[in-house]
Amino acid sequence: MGSPFLTLGAVLCTMAMISNWMSQTLPSLVGLNTTGLSSGKALTQISPREGWQVYSSAQDSDGRCICTVVAPEQNLCSRDAKSKQLRQLLEKVQNMSQSIEVLNLRTERDYQYVQKMETQMKVVRVKFRQIEEDRKTLLTRHFQDLKEKMDDLLPLIPVLEQYKTDAQLITQFKEEIRNLTGILTNIQQEIGAFDYEELHQRVLGLETRLRDCMKKLTCGKLMKITGPVTVKASGPRFGAWMTDPIASEKNNRVWYMDGFTSRIVREYRSIADFVTGTESRTYNLPYKWAGTSHLVYNGSLFFNKFQSNIVIKYSFATGRILNQRSLDNAGFNNVYPYTWGGHSDIDLMADEFGVWAVYATNQNAGNIVISQLRQDTLEVVKSWSTGYPKRSAGESFMICGTLYVTNSHLTGAKVFYSYSTKTSTYEYTDIPFHNQYFHISMLDYNSRDRALYAWNNGHQVLFNVTLFHIIKTDNDA
Repeated sequence: MGSPFLTLGAVLCTMAMISNWMSQTLPSLVGLNTTGLSSGKALTQISPREGWQVYSSAQDSDGRCICTVVAPEQNLCSRDAKSKQLRQLLEKVQNMSQSIEVLNLRTERDYQYVQKMETQMKVVRVKFRQIEEDRKTLLTRHFQDLKEKMDDLLPLIPVLEQYKTDAQLITQFKEEIRNLTGILTNIQQEIGAFDYEELHQRVLGLETRLRDCMKKLTCGKLMKITGPVTVKASGPRFGAWMTDPIASEKNNRVWYMDGFTSRIVREYRSIADFVTGTESRTYNLPYKWAGTSHLVYNGSLFFNKFQSNIVIKYSFATGRILNQRSLDNAGFNNVYPYTWGGHSDIDLMADEFGVWAVYATNQNAGNIVISQLRQDTLEVVKSWSTGYPKRSAGESFMICGTLYVTNSHLTGAKVFYSYSTKTSTYEYTDIPFHNQYFHISMLDYNSRDRALYAWNNGHQVLFNVTLFHIIKTDNDA
């Protein structure tokens, strides 16, 4: 910014020097002497034959000196050397005047440019000051945003690392399947070349390994519940609806049981038929059910017989009871129900590890007991006694061997407590979910759909779940 100001000063100084030189030197160069002239005096006249004549007066209103020059007769100066010198000087003066005019215009332009640059520099200086003042605040906010994003990504690191190992396992499985396919092809061409029983065992072993791998990939810790999605509005405040978690992908049948005691079970071929109310079949059970905590598993209905602690397994295919067994010491008939009542003493559910029963006993002071059942005989495999009062629970469901308990069936409910059957430990959680219709009387997890099926005050809804996967390989033992 200093360079244009220096240029402007140099030009103005040059103009002043040239003006001073012209006023003092030019008359003497052409042989004129104006020392006798002064401001306010009468004009002095010199004879034309004596040489040049100069008429002078005072300065004008702009401060310029006004001079009148009378040239001598032509015959006296036509060959005069001073006349030639004067013409040359006049030409130089004209050239210098033009140069000065150009310099003056350029100086004015440069001065305007300097003013504009100075204004812009002031604006930039203000912005820099503002940025300097806001820098700490901006850095703090940006750092906090980055930290939150990194915190969200941290749980994915062990999952991604484990997925690398799982990808190798799956690649190995694919290779073994290709080998078995080749063997089967050869068997078709030449029966008896291989031991069929041995091949069958290899196939079964591979299926078992694949199933174990899928369990590892699908199991995890509950982190979040989103939704709900309302599928249909039907029935009274209490009821249950469900699908079979281990049915084939083509089997999407839906079963519907309204009320907390009845015998009628309605079946629909698909969710679409359920929404439109197109029934495919109706079942009339031999006994009334109690509560809304029923289960459909592997083509059979598991329900609690009304006014008893007996669990019944009913086959949809044959329309007969396959098995029934009482849960020792389990409370029933609204002795230890959930907070909403409705004969919800015994809750039957399933997850990735099989069939479970959740109830309470006097021996455990009315606190929740978890029992794993054999799905064919209904025998108790193992039981876990928790310290959470069943009457204080709104609902509960199992995911990957962990029981999750809600603290209410009303608005504001959340998953408040969890108990792991793998480690026999519990923890208090804080996982909210949206109770859209204000009253939940059924909440069960479906491992195939990775969703919670709920009966929400006469509405059949679905909640999505987010699981944090903790995957372990055989080498992690």
